Amino acid sequence: MTFPKINPTQTQAWAALQLHFEQLKAEHLVDLFQQQSTRAHDMSLQWEDFYLDYSKNRIDKETLSLLFQLAEECHLPDAIKAQFSLEKINETEHRAVGHTALRNFEAMPKEVSETLEKMQFFSESVISGDWKGFTGKPIKTVVNIGIGGSDLGPDMVCEALKYYRNHLEVHFVSNVDGDHVMEVLKDLDPETTLFIIVSKSFTTQETLTNAATIRSWFLEQASEADIAKHFVAVSTNLDAVTEFGISSEQIFPMWDWVGGRFSLWSAVGLSIACAVGYVHFEALLRGAHAMDKHFKEAPAAQNMPIILGLLSVWYNNFFEAETECLVPYSQYLSKMVQYLQQAVMESNGKHIDRNGNPIPYQTGTVVWGSTGTNAQHAFFQLLHQGTKLIPTDFIAFSNSLHGQQEHQDKLLANFLAQTEALMEGTYQQDPTDAFKSFRGNQPTNSLIIEKLTPKNLGSLIALYEHKLFVQGVIWNIYSYDQWGVQLGKVVAKDTLQALQNQDPGELSNLSTQNLVKRIVD
Repeated sequence: MTFPKINPTQTQAWAALQLHFEQLKAEHLVDLFQQQSTRAHDMSLQWEDFYLDYSKNRIDKETLSLLFQLAEECHLPDAIKAQFSLEKINETEHRAVGHTALRNFEAMPKEVSETLEKMQFFSESVISGDWKGFTGKPIKTVVNIGIGGSDLGPDMVCEALKYYRNHLEVHFVSNVDGDHVMEVLKDLDPETTLFIIVSKSFTTQETLTNAATIRSWFLEQASEADIAKHFVAVSTNLDAVTEFGISSEQIFPMWDWVGGRFSLWSAVGLSIACAVGYVHFEALLRGAHAMDKHFKEAPAAQNMPIILGLLSVWYNNFFEAETECLVPYSQYLSKMVQYLQQAVMESNGKHIDRNGNPIPYQTGTVVWGSTGTNAQHAFFQLLHQGTKLIPTDFIAFSNSLHGQQEHQDKLLANFLAQTEALMEGTYQQDPTDAFKSFRGNQPTNSLIIEKLTPKNLGSLIALYEHKLFVQGVIWNIYSYDQWGVQLGKVVAKDTLQALQNQDPGELSNLSTQNLVKRIVD
């Protein structure tokens, strides 16, 4: 099966959407609701514990029909089949895209199931206290050392599932900033701390620098032989890990068909399994798999990821809205926006299409946001009265975890009120009160989930994974390579050498020369 390589602007649907946009762009959401009394019902979707209301979007039935036609003309169904068939759809890196296989308990690759068994045994031994440090004390603290997908995913999930956490403290070290790692280390006890080094190649500069610093700190009170009791690794580079001092039995595998920003479902999630227990980690995987099946099997008109992905294309390419905002009404999801920034912007920030041609249309969206209600007292002023069109996803849970009903009622009241206000706006007849007017007509999606559970969190993350896949297919780009990330790493090698040699003259870029001179002088 060949992965589709279709320029969306050359399709009949795209041309029809351009004409349709000119007819619809001035319509107000209030009028659209008046024209269609069943709009809220017709433009909503229930799936398991998820309820998506997308009725507050600047669309009508014809818009949806044309967007679904666009998906068909871009061969989205074939692209979905290709991904789930583990074909090498990441053609520029000659890799399959197999993160969905990590959570498919119905047809799981043997090496994945064996790794999960190893993760279960290890995490349970750490949690129970059977795993002892070099002085015979049980582990009390786990530190994950990684960067990018080896940090953002596990960190986000551990924060989101804080309600389900056990007695272990979990920390994350990512930034090569020495102040970061030392701040984490200053309150740790080497006798009771376990370090998980996550690096596929075991050559990532930031991760290896932090690991080496932590190793030196540890050896101030322990011996080389004790490293095996306090350090484990998630990597493919067995020789480098062994040389570091980590026992071969404590190396958890990674595979080249799993991209870093989609790797929390693999052994990269070992810190999650330690933090919340393997049972909850597996529930996370099963929730993601449930969303995988929905995405793979549901028709487009009842498919949450497809609808969200197509709406994003509609705003990005026709309304020319360059950003989209995400506002989860749960403090537990405080790190979700940062996680999705990497997932979406690293995936779809591309200017060359799958045919190798420069792209004349917009791809990628700038993802930003924060938790409600905090965000309401910050950037919501821009959403309500600014000059920019910013489609926004609102996420809320019907039931709280701690049962504080008064808090929950007020939280949800704000969740509901904000989408209504963004839609309707207000009009002031008195010219002197014009500054109090709100145009409304600001598009939002409302996603209501029954409760924040490991399973539902898995489904939520997978929902946005598949949304970005839909975007990438329509935009005719390779969502799963990351050459832009590599460029910065290459350039940094030369600048590092110039800094260490205190010789700006080694550099060819005159601006960088000047900056290095400023630093070393």
